[in-house]
Amino acid sequence: MWDFFETVRHRHSVRSYQSDLPVEKEKLHAILETACSAPSAGDLQAYKIIVVTKTETRQSLAVAAYDQAFIAEAPVCLVFCAEPTRSEQKYGERGRNLYAIQDTTIAAAYAQLAVVAAGMASTWVGYFDEHKVKQAIQLENGFVPIAMLSLGYPAELPEPTTRRKLEEVISYID
Repeated sequence: MWDFFETVRHRHSVRSYQSDLPVEKEKLHAILETACSAPSAGDLQAYKIIVVTKTETRQSLAVAAYDQAFIAEAPVCLVFCAEPTRSEQKYGERGRNLYAIQDTTIAAAYAQLAVVAAGMASTWVGYFDEHKVKQAIQLENGFVPIAMLSLGYPAELPEPTTRRKLEEVISYID
């Protein structure tokens, strides 16, 4: 069992999946439970997670994401959608414009780490045509797609990318 820090270090964006290896239902369930365990403003969980396993729908999502073909190749795509009005009811404009988006992205980040802990890989996708994503998944009114997470067993592991030095990112205030 990896510790948390190893899990984070082993997270890489993977764009090539073993399409013949399905994601086990138990693992998918654990990933979704982890996402729903993420903190959220007021514990409102102002989001919905759409699980897409149907090949045709994943292909539509790949097209909606400006032809990022790996989305169709991965056996599962999770679409994380914010529910702004849910946060707005308690927190007003800031809830609608910020907290719902934060809640959604935190849930997606938890899911992404859970994928690694489950022995798989994923890619976070934020570059897509919102309208086409809504059409592809027949998203009900009141929800906004924020991020997609393609996931499955990797066909290859990319080289780790370089990161900025801590000094470039971190500031301390005494």
